[in-house]
Amino acid sequence: MNAMLRMLAWTLALMLVVLPVVAVVNGWIGAGRWPLRTLRIQGELHRVDPQKLRATLLPYAAQGFFAVRLDDAQVAVAKLPWVQHAEVRKRWPDVVEVRIVEHRPFARWGNDRLLSEQGQLFPVAGVELPKGLPLLDGPDSRVAEVVALYNESRTLFTPGGIDVRGLALDRRGSWSLQLSDGTRVLVGNSEARLRLTRFARMLPQLLSQKQLPLARADLRYTNGFALSWTVAPPRPAAPQSQGNT
Repeated sequence: MNAMLRMLAWTLALMLVVLPVVAVVNGWIGAGRWPLRTLRIQGELHRVDPQKLRATLLPYAAQGFFAVRLDDAQVAVAKLPWVQHAEVRKRWPDVVEVRIVEHRPFARWGNDRLLSEQGQLFPVAGVELPKGLPLLDGPDSRVAEVVALYNESRTLFTPGGIDVRGLALDRRGSWSLQLSDGTRVLVGNSEARLRLTRFARMLPQLLSQKQLPLARADLRYTNGFALSWTVAPPRPAAPQSQGNT
C-alpha cells in the first residue's frame, strides 16, 4: 500500500510539472503573458502584399511565443502569390521573423502560369501580371529548351528592330514565334535554329521590297519560305464635284 501511495505521489508530482509546460506550448495558457507583438520582415517585398502576409501569420501567432507553429506558418506564407521561398522564425521575447524570397517574373507560360528568372513555373491566381512579358509555352519538361531558343531568337531579330513577343513548342515538337511587328512565324520541328537564322538575315530585305506588313512566314521548307502579306485596304474614292446646271 505504501509503495502504491508513493507511486501515485510521484505520478501526481510529475503531472504538476509536465502539464503546465504542455499547456504553455499548446497555447492553453500564457498567450497573454508571452504575446507575439512584432512582425519583422527580411528581404525586399516588391510584389508580396505586406497586409496579406500579416493576415496570414496572425492566426499562428495568436497563441503566444511558445505555441506558434512555425512549420505550419511557413507553409501558409509559401502559398502567398509571388513567394518563391519563405522561412518563419521567432525571436525572444515577442518577434515573429519572416524571410521571403520573391519570384522574379521572366515570361508568361501558357494561359495560367508565369515563368520566373530561376526557371520555376508558378500560378497567376491572385497575381497582377506585369506588362511587357513575352508569352512562352511548351511541355513543362522542356522549359530550358524553350527559354534557350527564345533568347537566341531575340538575338537574331533585334538588329532589325524586331522583338520576339512569343514562342511556343507544341506537343508534336513544332516551334512557332510571334514577332513584335505582328508576324507569325511557323518554324517546324527540325533545324529550328538554322531556319530562324536564315529567315532573320533575309527579313529586312523582304520587308523593304514588299512595303507591306508581313502576316505569316512558314519556314517549313527546305529551300525557302512561304510568306503571307497583309493586303492594304483600298483607298476610298475621292468625292466627285458636281457643277451647277
